[in-house]
Amino acid sequence: MRIEFRCRRLALTAALIVATVGAAQAQARTIADCHAIASNAERLACYDSVSARPAAAQPAAPAQGTDFVPQDAMARAVALEAPQAKLSILDTAWGFDQAAPKFDIRFYRSNYFLVARYSDDPNVGPYVPLFEAAGEPVHLDSTEAKFQLSFKARFWASEDRRWGLWAAYTQQNQWQVYNDEISRPFRETNYEPEIFVAWRPGMDLPGGFKWNLLTGGFNHQSNGRTDVLSRSWNRLFLEGAVERENLVLSARVWYRIPESDEDDDNPDITDYLGHGQIGAMYRWRGHTFSAAARGNLNKGKGAFQAAWYSPPILGPFRGYVQVFTGYGESMIDYNWNQTTIGAGVALSDGL
Repeated sequence: MRIEFRCRRLALTAALIVATVGAAQAQARTIADCHAIASNAERLACYDSVSARPAAAQPAAPAQGTDFVPQDAMARAVALEAPQAKLSILDTAWGFDQAAPKFDIRFYRSNYFLVARYSDDPNVGPYVPLFEAAGEPVHLDSTEAKFQLSFKARFWASEDRRWGLWAAYTQQNQWQVYNDEISRPFRETNYEPEIFVAWRPGMDLPGGFKWNLLTGGFNHQSNGRTDVLSRSWNRLFLEGAVERENLVLSARVWYRIPESDEDDDNPDITDYLGHGQIGAMYRWRGHTFSAAARGNLNKGKGAFQAAWYSPPILGPFRGYVQVFTGYGESMIDYNWNQTTIGAGVALSDGL
């Protein structure tokens, strides 16, 4: 009996020693040891053990002979190793990603400053009465500065971010900064507030294109002047855009809201600016190339603008070149045909 009792004590002592050594080895396991484990689930369990993270309650193990991986460990493994989908140009520009904030402020159209913009035929006609009233000859420089500020703000969005309510503001200025004879004035300033709904259809189209943007709302544009220099109009618009990799194609149509004869500063504006516009933008190795055309085919009048943006050259600033030809570079010039070219810097390319 005494010998049997001693054998049992020895066996119990040996079992305690093995358990203690095993526990010590488990505690001695390092992150490097975990990194060497091939299985995703076991590797995550090892990390949890090393970091002293409390283990989640596990469901009962299945019958013997079947593989079992804890559901939470498997979910973490999938989340870690699943490739992150790259957001498209339109998804990025419009915050359609579900992780994007509901309330947001972003660039809208291109933001730029043309240090020098040359016109082959400056429009002096509208300013003649002002110069005559001052008893001075009309004089406008062919070269001036031009800049544009444009941003949009989302103040409502659906949970999946596919729908959003936006407000936008764009301001464009032509500045006779080199004309010291008339005290370097701002020749023209255009104000353009908008409010609209944006939606991401997410529809696949032929040719590998995807329809990722549709907007519609109200647009006001004016130059804030009075008397002979006043120009303005109000529109309802609808715009859609499709994309494929680095190429974006867009089209916008609008309807001018009629005004009374006594309030209408430019009753024939649609003869020159038409009822819609098409555009294209392509990004390549940090460069951006864009083009837009609009007009009234029945009247044979319209305009075309092309632009190039360099890769960043100083912080966020990029080199920028703009070419315009036709009618309506600004509100005061809506019925004036000219060709202009300018160079400067830009902060955004319009998306």
